[in-house]
Amino acid sequence: MIKVKTFGEPLQPFKAQRELHELDERVNQFIQNNPIKRVLSVSDSTTVEAGNTCGLIRVLVYEE
Repeated sequence: MIKVKTFGEPLQPFKAQRELHELDERVNQFIQNNPIKRVLSVSDSTTVEAGNTCGLIRVLVYEE
């Protein structure tokens, strides 16, 4: 069965690199802790408020 999981991460000035590593770790933990046979897609999109990037949404499409 194909499923979709989203992960969100707020971004703060001068801390984006650390927050991206934390997001990577959360996604990797999800993959390790669940019966995932195959990852079909991973994509990122930013969220914007008043013209400024304020967050990141990562979408994971996988097969169980």
